[in-house]
Amino acid sequence: MKSFFNVQDLGNLDTALTEALEVKKNRFGYQELGKNKTLLMIFFNNSLRTRLSTQKAAMNLGMNVIVLDVNAGAWKLETERGVIMDGDKSEHLLEAIPVMGSYCDLIGVRSFAGLSDREYDYAETIVNQFVKYSGRPVFAMETATVHPLQAFADLITIHEKWEELKSNPATAPTKKRPKVVLTWAPHCKALPQAVPNSFAEWMNAADVDLVITHPKGYELDPKFAGNATIEYDQKKALEDADFVYAKNWSCPGVTNPEDYGKIINKDMSWTIDTEHMSWTNNGYFMHCLPVRRGLIVTDDVIESNHSLVIPEAANREISAEVVIKRMLESL
Repeated sequence: MKSFFNVQDLGNLDTALTEALEVKKNRFGYQELGKNKTLLMIFFNNSLRTRLSTQKAAMNLGMNVIVLDVNAGAWKLETERGVIMDGDKSEHLLEAIPVMGSYCDLIGVRSFAGLSDREYDYAETIVNQFVKYSGRPVFAMETATVHPLQAFADLITIHEKWEELKSNPATAPTKKRPKVVLTWAPHCKALPQAVPNSFAEWMNAADVDLVITHPKGYELDPKFAGNATIEYDQKKALEDADFVYAKNWSCPGVTNPEDYGKIINKDMSWTIDTEHMSWTNNGYFMHCLPVRRGLIVTDDVIESNHSLVIPEAANREISAEVVIKRMLESL
């Protein structure tokens, strides 16, 4: 695997899930793959789970790890072509990227959407320069439009819980596939669409029934929403749900391009509370974290025994290890 940005890069999902469970049982069993190899993790934006889980995964595989915070301790980088660099940016990505590539074997990049120019964000301008000029395999640690490491961890979490339910006669589902609901929830800041984009993309490829619910105007790009059922009535969407994935996202600008990146609805009735969860099929709550309590979800829901946010976060290490393992195998 030479790059990792979408579900297609991973290939057969059943095979990937089997591999993930094997890696989870034997996290240090592939250290020869990473011996004398170096991962460079480049952060244009803040991170907690991605930083820790990806670094831990690489260390599990025997790799050396270099972490670069672009906006803290490095030269400020210019990303636009054809500019006169007479401002506060001392180095251009076109020189910095091949230099970075010369110091490592794999590169992970984290670079959020600016949310001011949809065309620029959805062209993945920054990360694609790393792919083009680094000379190294590159994977996404969340880009302007996707967060596949998170989506893979989400899928692992759903798979594990569903198999656990199936194995117990007292909880065994009567349906063949779980109903998974991606629900918009309110937030005080305009957030990118990367997490919901990837979650929708991956669930469309998985053996689940996906419903996406949000206020009108928050429609995800069709290439990510795919064949999911779109339901504007949140209560109707949550009925019989087995997994509830709450996430805020700003306007994707699909129906109204001029609203791209804006907050166009602050309806607090979309906050996930115990009443919302009572509409489900004794469902499980999920969120990628960090989460704003009282906005996205209430304390009693996220602290309940039907909250999967902690095992979900723990599986970030596993998703990263599978991805890095496969990239090392392709070197």
